[in-house]
Amino acid sequence: MPDSQPRRPDDNAPESADAAAPDALTAETPALVLSGARLTDGRTVDVRLSGGRIEAVGTAGSLTTHGPRVDLRGYLLLPAPAEPHAHSDTALTADSVGPDGPGPASHRAEDIQRRATQAALLQLGHGTTALRSHVRIGDVQGLAALEAVLQTRRALRGLADLTAVAVPRLLTGIAGADGLAMLRDAVKMGAGVVGGCPDLDPDPTGYTEAVLEIAAEHGCPVDLHTDGDDPARLARLAAMAGGLRPGVSVGPCAGLAQLPLEAATRAADQLAAAGVTVICLPQGGCSGAERRGTAPVRLLRAAGVRVAAGSGALRDAANPVGRGDPLEAAYLLASQNGLRAEQAYDTVSATARAAMGLPEVRVEAGFPAELLALRGERLAAVLSLAYSRIVVHRGRVVARTSAVREFCDSEATVALGLPRQGRPDSAPGGRP
Repeated sequence: MPDSQPRRPDDNAPESADAAAPDALTAETPALVLSGARLTDGRTVDVRLSGGRIEAVGTAGSLTTHGPRVDLRGYLLLPAPAEPHAHSDTALTADSVGPDGPGPASHRAEDIQRRATQAALLQLGHGTTALRSHVRIGDVQGLAALEAVLQTRRALRGLADLTAVAVPRLLTGIAGADGLAMLRDAVKMGAGVVGGCPDLDPDPTGYTEAVLEIAAEHGCPVDLHTDGDDPARLARLAAMAGGLRPGVSVGPCAGLAQLPLEAATRAADQLAAAGVTVICLPQGGCSGAERRGTAPVRLLRAAGVRVAAGSGALRDAANPVGRGDPLEAAYLLASQNGLRAEQAYDTVSATARAAMGLPEVRVEAGFPAELLALRGERLAAVLSLAYSRIVVHRGRVVARTSAVREFCDSEATVALGLPRQGRPDSAPGGRP
């Protein structure tokens, strides 16, 4: 018998109308059973998915379906990660720079769309089923990059949810007048979040005020780039952002880790009191950040700040080797910042989803079927070495990565009875 019964959780409003619209594929997809999956509490269960949600969770072998089954024996089943800080418009451009590069990357809309789509699919393969992408607007390109990313969002429907953040360069003074107009146009076009880099404007406070005002006009979330190395500026941002709904995020805030402890603690307290989320980038920086490093995650969490982790640059000039892998971000937070494996994974899953205004996901009946299966038995082990992954979005398998490691015959492995992963007859779940 199922050991959790269907119920509908209180869902937060999604960031865009496209994210809220049910996909035709979801409605037509037959029920899917994930069988023999291991949960983080040690249970081995069957999970039945229907209509884009988890319909039932029962003991292994207890659930039936007339639709397909995916054998998840040997896999750990988790809520899928979400990406709160991507840069789709500059992704995969690293090869175009440097002395051996072919020259500047193309800024034609179709080329940006191709790179943005490829980048999103790479991250989907890692397990990310929802992405928030910062897109630069203004200057010579105007709104072309944003339009390309919005086209990518439409092309990805049914595979992953993508939300665009409009990022203007200047918003104050005479030079900022065009930026203000373009930011309003960007929201009308479909940007779901208002963003920017106040540190780069001659008047950072005025820039932040302009962003918050436009966000309030349109009921949009706010997501700002800042190094966080100026306590007074952070204090003003927190004071202005307090109470704004649907919410304010800042990041990557690597400069906050360079402040004296007293100043950093005071800033963390102010951010917590204002309800501002900090999105750190453990895998490296991005084009909107002046310094590398990671925000002081443990200090922020101790103050009550909601801390999510993003990927930042994905193989562009800011990080030519960026992977865009949420599990690597969680691994780094666990290995270098002292978080427990459960806390580290939360920063790229539950907390990242909350920062993005997405519904909560649990492996329980009634919750959205946004899931990631990883070969392994415990969370710490899969953060250490998880190559094989099965990704579920809106109740269907949308990506699969299968890895097989083989060794030559050895008397030592036989004598010691060491486990070996052989080549399976068929990959779990079949083709997505």
